[in-house]
Amino acid sequence: MSSVHVPEQVAPMIPRTLFNSDHEAFRKTARRFFEQEIAPFHEKWEEQQHLDRSLWNKAGDLGLLCPTMPEEYGGSNVDRLYSVVMMEEQARAGDSASGFSLHSDIVANYINNFGNEEQKQYWLPKMATGEVVGAIAMTEPGTGSDLQAVQTRAIDNGDHYVLNGSKIFITNGYLCDMAVVVVKTGTSEKGAQNISLLIVDAHSEGFSKGKPLKKVGMKGQDTCELFFNNVKVPKENLLGMEGMGFIMLMKELAWERMMIGIMCAAAAEHALAHTVEYVKGRKVFGKPVAAYQNTRFKLAELRSEIQIARVFVDRCIEQVLKHELSVEAACAAKYWVSDLLSKVVDECVQLHGGYGFMLEYPIARAYIDTRANRIYGGTNEIMKEVIARSLVGR
Repeated sequence: MSSVHVPEQVAPMIPRTLFNSDHEAFRKTARRFFEQEIAPFHEKWEEQQHLDRSLWNKAGDLGLLCPTMPEEYGGSNVDRLYSVVMMEEQARAGDSASGFSLHSDIVANYINNFGNEEQKQYWLPKMATGEVVGAIAMTEPGTGSDLQAVQTRAIDNGDHYVLNGSKIFITNGYLCDMAVVVVKTGTSEKGAQNISLLIVDAHSEGFSKGKPLKKVGMKGQDTCELFFNNVKVPKENLLGMEGMGFIMLMKELAWERMMIGIMCAAAAEHALAHTVEYVKGRKVFGKPVAAYQNTRFKLAELRSEIQIARVFVDRCIEQVLKHELSVEAACAAKYWVSDLLSKVVDECVQLHGGYGFMLEYPIARAYIDTRANRIYGGTNEIMKEVIARSLVGR
């Protein structure tokens, strides 16, 4: 089976202490999967704008989907470090196409944390095997970070809701079998009290999907619009209580933002490893690029800043495991590490010279793929606003 060359990661200046032997065994499985099943086919994913559907089943067979879910719902009941391993190995392989983490660590979490027993029994085992691909539908054409302003409405009609509206930029949207949809159910002047979450079967009449969106980067990732035209959603598909959707979203957002910080830290390490390997082998004026002082100083700067990010992110992960991660720390990890990743990749492209602008080189793909990290999950400007409010109020 084919695989791609992934350079050895630059050794950390401060050793990591998060993982045990079980985590590392899981890492080997995840690494082999990303290197053999995902990374070699990057061009194919970009051309069709989504992964092959069968890869979800393969990931499920290997136990890579929803491992943190309870065993009675198809998971392995392990800690979130297994999720961290998956995210790091995805970044290490330069994979910007798969949406496994969103499926396992966001969508499944909503159902496990807020769903009733019937919802958990029905959806989670199928998500763990890859039989069902999950998405979460928040963003709308007219509302980005302002979730209280959503216009997709669910009208109470006896034993079901009638759903109308649309969502945009939905990861896993094209292949999804189910979506947790943020909807407006109330008419209160306080927008937050109008928001509810519905589990919507993608095969429902009136549920349709647009073609995968043409993006600047992350072209292999399944991202599309979802449309709801008088979709009948059974009342039993309400997640939690009506009008409590905004509170549920806020409870999960810290982890979702932390996930972006985790992937960005690993992607920065990956970009540096590729660049170190390149400048050692590439010769200019008879000497390796690595022999020039500018190169050496840039690499020293990048390694130092990446190490600072790594220590902060790992400390945040420790807080996650204790259920003590603050909203502000998660926002800081999301905005600062995604900003750093953009800087790292830009500097690494420069050190590659003209080859850094050729898509056959991983650093060029990283240049266009990593930009979105500063936008999704709440823009970095929103992250700064949240942190500022903790200091000086609204």
